[in-house]
Amino acid sequence: MTLFQSSLRTELLRSAVILGLLLIFGCSENIESPSDENEEAYDLANIDLSNWKVTLPIGSPPVEVTPPAIWNFARNAILKPFMYNDSTDASIVFYTYPGSSTANSSYSRTELREQMVPGSNSVNWTFSQGGTIKGTLSVPEVSSDEENNPHRVIIMQIHGRLTNEQRDLIGEDDNNAPPVLKIYLVDGRVRVKTKVLKDLNVSDKEILKTSAWTDDEGKYFSETVGKNKFTLEVKASEGRMEVTLNENETFVYDGIHMDKWGVFENYFKAGNYLVTTDNGAYSKVKYYNLEVSHE
Repeated sequence: MTLFQSSLRTELLRSAVILGLLLIFGCSENIESPSDENEEAYDLANIDLSNWKVTLPIGSPPVEVTPPAIWNFARNAILKPFMYNDSTDASIVFYTYPGSSTANSSYSRTELREQMVPGSNSVNWTFSQGGTIKGTLSVPEVSSDEENNPHRVIIMQIHGRLTNEQRDLIGEDDNNAPPVLKIYLVDGRVRVKTKVLKDLNVSDKEILKTSAWTDDEGKYFSETVGKNKFTLEVKASEGRMEVTLNENETFVYDGIHMDKWGVFENYFKAGNYLVTTDNGAYSKVKYYNLEVSHE
C-alpha cells in the first residue's frame, strides 16, 4: 500500500466515523443531547449559553450546535471532544485542531458565535446600538511551529454581517462582512487587530465589500499573560471601540474608520480559533466567565 493510499484510507475512515456520529446524534440545529441523570454535581463556569452557538472543526460544512442543544454541551457526544467542563477550575475548555474550516477562512475553530435570538443569525447589533463583551480566560496549551514559535490563537472577535439588502446590493452570495476586531494570544501576549479602510472616500456601495477593508498594524498590550487567567472587556458604541486587559490598560479606537464601520451589523465571537494548518497543531482555551450586554 502506497503512502497516498494509506493516507486516503485514514481520511475515509475518519470521515465515516464523523458521518456516523452525525447520523446518530444529528447536526447543526438538530443535534440532540443524550441525558445522564447520574452525573455528579461540580463547580461550573459562569457562562450562560442561552445566546450562543458553537462551530466545530469537523464536518463539511463545519458542524454547528445551536440552542437548545448547546445548553447540555457536557452530555453531547459530538461536543464532548471539543467543548467540555473542567471541574478543577470551573471552566469550559474549547479544544481545536486543523480540520474543517468555514467558507471564508482557511483555519479551524471551536468558537462561540453570539445569537441575539437563539437559533438565528439574522438578528444582530450595530455600533450605534452598542454592545459589551467581558470574559475571563486562559490559554494553557498551544502547539508550536517547526521553529518552536507558538501558534497564534484568536480568542475573541467582533464580526461584521451584511443585511440581506446590503448583500443583494453588492451581489454577494452570503451575508459575510469583515471582522472589525480580532484579539489574539501570541506567545503569551494579547494582540489586538482591527479593520481600516483602504480609501476613506469609498462609495456607500463599495464600503460594504470585504475588499474595501484591510488590517491595521495591530498592537500588543504591555502585560504578558502567559498561561495565566486574564480578563478582556470590549465595549462598542457609536464611532468608538474600547479594548481593555485586566482593567489596567485600554486601547481606544474612535477615528474615521470606526465612524465608517457603522454601516454594518455585528456579533460577538469567543473561543478557540487556531491560526494554522500545520499537521499536529492544536490549542486549548479555557473560559471561566463570559458576559454580553447591549445598551
